[in-house]
Amino acid sequence: MKRELTISNYKAVIFDMDGVLIDSEPLWKIAMENAFKHVGVNLERKQFVQTVGLRIDEVIRYWRARFPWERFSNEEVQELILAELEKLIAAGAEPLKGVVDTLKFLKNKGMKVGLGTSSYERLIRFNLKQLELEQYFDFTHSAEKELYGKPHPAVYLSCAEALDVSPLECLVIEDSFTGVLAAKAARMDVVAIPEKTHEPDQRLIIADYQFEDMGVFLRSIE
Repeated sequence: MKRELTISNYKAVIFDMDGVLIDSEPLWKIAMENAFKHVGVNLERKQFVQTVGLRIDEVIRYWRARFPWERFSNEEVQELILAELEKLIAAGAEPLKGVVDTLKFLKNKGMKVGLGTSSYERLIRFNLKQLELEQYFDFTHSAEKELYGKPHPAVYLSCAEALDVSPLECLVIEDSFTGVLAAKAARMDVVAIPEKTHEPDQRLIIADYQFEDMGVFLRSIE
């Protein structure tokens, strides 16, 4: 049985971004579907579940290894995806239910708040500005700057170091199995809030805590 979550046991909470702060996973699928179609690779959106949590460069290498294409470089495909994604987010994406209230609660408690994501720095800045969440984060970090992306723990370890908090005193909030693995490898406790558009992932049982959505998580720590 999972133990009860006591927020006072932690000095910092580190959030993943896609699927945790913003319901961007469906938008990623649309952007990738359109970009890959542009280079002659037709993928169904359900196939992108295979690469959830990976960096965009890793996603592109993954699919190019399986469906090789000519003419377009990986960097050009990456730019196609990012430009399409930013357009979709700018069209009206909002923070997920409970996110703003949770961030306000944590800041009022005097806790340090970080962000550790596989998304590129460019998207961190774009999303936080679009969602008006910039003021809540003490530090944000992209796995783009690390040698390895999730499930390697580097992005979370670097975030904890920048926040000047021991990994053992950090709580991570994730939505994917890849991200949960990264947090556990960093020796951090982790909350799993499954992304609702995915099929249930029984592997998330390895998380220390699991909640239906951010609102339920907030009620558990108030």
